[in-house]
Amino acid sequence: MTPQHHSTRVEKTAYYSTLGQANHKVKYLWLICHGYGQLAKNIIHKFSDIYTEDHFFLGAEGLSRFYWDEAKGQIGASWMTSEDRLNEIEDYANYLQQLHDHYKALCHPEVKIIAFGFSQGVATIWRWIMAKKPIVHSLIMWGGMTPEDLNYTKDSSYFKHINISLVYGLSDQYLTEERIEFQRKIEREQDLKIAHHSFNGKHVIDRSILKMLLPHLLHKG
Repeated sequence: MTPQHHSTRVEKTAYYSTLGQANHKVKYLWLICHGYGQLAKNIIHKFSDIYTEDHFFLGAEGLSRFYWDEAKGQIGASWMTSEDRLNEIEDYANYLQQLHDHYKALCHPEVKIIAFGFSQGVATIWRWIMAKKPIVHSLIMWGGMTPEDLNYTKDSSYFKHINISLVYGLSDQYLTEERIEFQRKIEREQDLKIAHHSFNGKHVIDRSILKMLLPHLLHKG
């Protein structure tokens, strides 16, 4: 007899970290997705240098945890794998939307939504906004590329209202010159308007660069 494979939905506990207080004073709500092998608590502190009471930072964590270095007990998380990927994408898109809806309701009525992804988290953020079409004012891609398997042209009217930025280190071991050129090819073919910002560094979120670029990342034009 041939084995059969199934799936079922279960209730699951998700983890996230925050920086600031979600209240009516918050004019910028950041939804942040970490890179492969990180945890929410490992990325949220990167934003402490730009914290003010009108910013609230919400660091979501991938739904799959694993031992990154089993000998040392170091734990990391991942957003998805190639196995059963469509269900994993749907799961984390629903999760991110739930966080977005809950905290947006606590903030200023005209709060600006800032979607921030680092490395693997860039694709995660893109797939969330493509699936749910939330009102997003800025999309920040840090050290990661636009997913190449999505069709953006059909939603061109949606994207023209979003300030999209790509930030990367010139010595990034993953985002090489060839990958950047491929990213530009996607932008040309899909008519995506993305501002590129590079810095002298590797595959990291550089706090000083984040602080310096902040005005460009938050506002259109």
